[in-house]
Amino acid sequence: MNAIPILAWARTPVAPVGGALAACQPHDLAAPLVARMLADAGLPAEAVDAVVLGNALGAGGNPARMLALAASLPEGIPAVTLDSQCCAGLDAVTHACGLLALGQADVVVAGGAEAWSRAPLRMHRPLQAEEAPVPYDRPPFTPWPARDPDMLLAALDGARRLGLTRHAQDAYAMASHARSVAARAAMAHEIVPLRGLAQDAYPRLLSAARVARMPAVASGQSVDGQDCSLSTVAVSPKADGAALLLLATPSACARWGVRPRAQWRGSVSVGGAPESPMLCAVDVARAAQQRCGWDWAALEALELHDAFAAQGLAFCNALGLPLGAINRGGGGLARGHPIGASGAIALVRVLAQMAQRQGADRTDRTLRGMACIAGAGGLGAATWVEMPE
Repeated sequence: MNAIPILAWARTPVAPVGGALAACQPHDLAAPLVARMLADAGLPAEAVDAVVLGNALGAGGNPARMLALAASLPEGIPAVTLDSQCCAGLDAVTHACGLLALGQADVVVAGGAEAWSRAPLRMHRPLQAEEAPVPYDRPPFTPWPARDPDMLLAALDGARRLGLTRHAQDAYAMASHARSVAARAAMAHEIVPLRGLAQDAYPRLLSAARVARMPAVASGQSVDGQDCSLSTVAVSPKADGAALLLLATPSACARWGVRPRAQWRGSVSVGGAPESPMLCAVDVARAAQQRCGWDWAALEALELHDAFAAQGLAFCNALGLPLGAINRGGGGLARGHPIGASGAIALVRVLAQMAQRQGADRTDRTLRGMACIAGAGGLGAATWVEMPE
C-alpha cells in the first residue's frame, strides 16, 4: 500500500510540568482528541478497531488500553503502547500504518500522550535486603555508561564541537517563541482545549536583554574559546501533552463514506551514535529525503522537534536550510517536550499547516510535509505526508 488515508488529527495544548494539565493521566489528555477526530471524520466509535499510543514515562501498564476504554471505543479492540522515548509518537503512527497495510485493522487511532507531571517516581530495586532502593530520573539508554551522557550534557557537547554559540542559540530560541506567539490564532483549529487551556502555555515574547540575563544550565566553550553554553531558554521544558491521528484503509473509507483529508506516504527510522542523540535528526532527515525523493524546497511544512536550540541550528546547518524553513509556527523549544507525544505533535503541526494553506489558497497542487525527531539512545524518526489537490 503506497498511501494510507488520514481522516483527522488533533492535539492538546502543551503545558509545562506542574501547569494546567498537571492532574491529567495520559488517557485524560488523549480521550478528548479521539472524540474530536471521530466527529471531524463523521465516524462512530465502533468504526475504530485498534489503538497505538506512544508513551515514554508511564513506567509499565498499557496507556493505549486505558485510552481506548476512556474514549468509549469498542472493548474488543487491541491497544498497543509503544516506547521509543522521544520517537514514540511518530513510531506509533508508523506501526498503525503497518497494521492497516497488512490488513490487521481498518481504522486506527495512533499518536502519543505524555503526562510528565504524573510520571511515577522511579527507584532501582536493591540487590541485598539490607540495602535501600536508589531513586533515579531516567533509565540507561545504552549498556555502556561512558556512551550514555545526560541529554543536557550531550547537547552541550554537540554545541561545543559544532561551534554553536550561546548567542546563536538564544537568538534561535527567541525567534521560535516569537513565531509560536504569532501563530496562536492559526493553531486554534488543531488544538482541543483542555482544563481551561486553549493554547500552548509556554511560548512568550522575549527581549534580548532578558535572555542575556538568563542563567546557563550547562556551560562550555568551543575549541576556539567561544561561549557555547546552553541557557535556560535554549532548552525545551518538561511538559504534558498529547496528539493523535485517525488513519484508515481505502476500503474502510469507501465503506463508511468518508473522504480522507491527507495521506501518509512513508516513514523511516534510523540509529546513530548514542552519545550524540540530537544529531540523529539530521541522519533521519537525510534518509527520509533519499527515500521519498522530495526536495526540501517542495515541502509546505517541515517540522523538527527541537529539544534544544543547538539541535535546530545543527539541523539547518547540516541540511543547508535557512532557519525559517523549519517550525514556522515555533517548535518544541517554544512549546515544551512531552516526550512520547512530541513527534506526533510535530506531525499534527505539519498537517494543520498544510490544511491552512489548502484552505486559504484553494491550491490545485499536492502539498507535502515532513516531521522529524531524534530520541535518547541515538534514534531518529521521520514521517512524510501529502495533501492531494
